[in-house]
Amino acid sequence: MPSAAVVTDMSLGGRAHRVAAIAAEFADRVDVEGRFPHEAVEAMKAERLLGIQVPFAQGGEGASMIEIAEVCSILGQACAASAMVFAMHQIKLCSLVEHGGESSWHVDFMRELAGRQLLIASATTEGGIGGNLRNSICAIEIEGDTCRLEKDATVISYGAHADAIMITSRAHKDAAPSDQVMTVFRKGQYTLQKTVDWDTLGMRGTCSDGFLFKGEAPAVQVFPKPFAEIAAQSMLASSHLLWSAVWYGIAADAVARAQAFVRAAARKANGQTPPGALRLAEASNLLQLLKSNLLSGLKAYADAKADPDRLSSMGFAIAMNNVKLASSETILTIINQAMMICGIMGYKNGTPYSLGRHLRDAHSAQLMISNDRILGNTSTMLLVQKPDTSLLG
Repeated sequence: MPSAAVVTDMSLGGRAHRVAAIAAEFADRVDVEGRFPHEAVEAMKAERLLGIQVPFAQGGEGASMIEIAEVCSILGQACAASAMVFAMHQIKLCSLVEHGGESSWHVDFMRELAGRQLLIASATTEGGIGGNLRNSICAIEIEGDTCRLEKDATVISYGAHADAIMITSRAHKDAAPSDQVMTVFRKGQYTLQKTVDWDTLGMRGTCSDGFLFKGEAPAVQVFPKPFAEIAAQSMLASSHLLWSAVWYGIAADAVARAQAFVRAAARKANGQTPPGALRLAEASNLLQLLKSNLLSGLKAYADAKADPDRLSSMGFAIAMNNVKLASSETILTIINQAMMICGIMGYKNGTPYSLGRHLRDAHSAQLMISNDRILGNTSTMLLVQKPDTSLLG
């Protein structure tokens, strides 16, 4: 009698775990070679994860931010670079889903993205402005039905590997630096001339090189809404929340390795509590704080989505800034604790307890939109915004 067929888990979590298994297999090679995680991204496409946020009406799954964050955390426990590629793609897709619904071109592009599992890159930084994404030097030129743009983009996340790039610029040549628009350019509508190599301490597989971007496309590909609105109502929250989910994944895997080390030590200690057990308890406590911070932020975003004014409010911006600040700082403390627990076995490469990649990847967290810049923005808002002291938000 033939055996029963194996039922494949097609839940979002099941698909994410299958991708994570592939990402983990190649994570060290991606890091050492500083190469794009092709295997993991191809697995994301095969499991149809890239289009999960697209609404059902356009062929997607209408995934919520908390569902996307869970995928980020699962991937983050396997390969931080793969997880960050997924997170950055979903951040750009959030802007498309939340702000492209009134444009037939952008709706059609959502449908194509879900169908073909297209990968979107981000180009918001620019030479001369640093990491201030709310200012641009370059300006888009619109002539008739055509738009053209040239930008010195010091960082384009996995730009050479994307199927499309969403790029910011001034709205026109006479516009103020903060009067910005965002435009979708598809592969074939732009050229990239590399200007800066991505040779970094961590997150090496994101391959976020710098390029001179030159693009020409139909003008309908410019978002109809100003970038100020897009940034405040979708990009701010999705960036801080999904990045934090990736960082949580990195920290969770570090704690899991530390726990495995303590358990192995306990088995050899004839019932004696290993020296690292207390540090493990501290790391577990910090990991729970990191998780609670992220879940609180996800709930605040879900609650605010029903009210555009709330999404654009100072109070909401402060809350999202605080999620990012707390997550990016706590992750380093957790991994340092895990390193102390595992000792030389965590410090060395090639052991079951190795934490060097985790530590190097985690150091990017405070730099992805500099914490000093975020603290400066928050301090300015707090001069006029009363702090929220209610447990109910």
